[in-house]
Amino acid sequence: MSDLIDEVKQSARRLVTTAAGLTDADIRGASMLPRWARGHVLVHVARSADAYSWLLRSARGSTQLGSRPTTAPPSGATAPALEVTSDLRVSLEDFAAAMSEMPADAWRHTVTALAGWPHPAWFTLRRCLREVEAHHVDLCCDYQMRDWPTSYVAWALDDTLVTMKARGFPLGSAEAIDLGRTWTVTPGGPAVVAAGHELLGWLAGRSAAPSVSSAAELPVPPPWPQPPAWSIRIT
Repeated sequence: MSDLIDEVKQSARRLVTTAAGLTDADIRGASMLPRWARGHVLVHVARSADAYSWLLRSARGSTQLGSRPTTAPPSGATAPALEVTSDLRVSLEDFAAAMSEMPADAWRHTVTALAGWPHPAWFTLRRCLREVEAHHVDLCCDYQMRDWPTSYVAWALDDTLVTMKARGFPLGSAEAIDLGRTWTVTPGGPAVVAAGHELLGWLAGRSAAPSVSSAAELPVPPPWPQPPAWSIRIT
């Protein structure tokens, strides 16, 4: 668990460093997400971090929870860059504190995502890591999909493709040539071969389909991320 905690903290530091370099004009500039400025993206990450902190504290039985934070469509496009960055930093630092407060046995406790699906508390760290890494790229700054850590790409591909297989996504197989990994999804479907970050970018709706694929047309990925297939088995 300590390695994953460190990975989340490092990811958060990278995002805050990028945010700290943005001007007021940059904050109002377009992100990769339709109709969202960079300020919208950063405020969304901050509110998501608040929600993840709430989940961890609920898992350890805190009696000082207050109302559950929401991740409603964010404001932030017109706020000063310093204000947006400070808000982001405080929320991510609070999540780091919530991670450090967790007793070892509390990581196994079941919590429920705002969308209604259950998962063990430790998976909140994976959700936060995915949130930070994906939205860092969405800022359209210097951080690119090729900058995603290999460990994150490998996990996210595992999580995404196993879930898509369970839901019958009509992709035959996916091979990440740089990771030495191949996932069989739906036998008989088209195959795709590319670098891991290119596969993940396509599956996550952040880039076009990889150029190296089978002759058959690739299917359009569903909205990402999906609740993991194993979440329906948790009681």
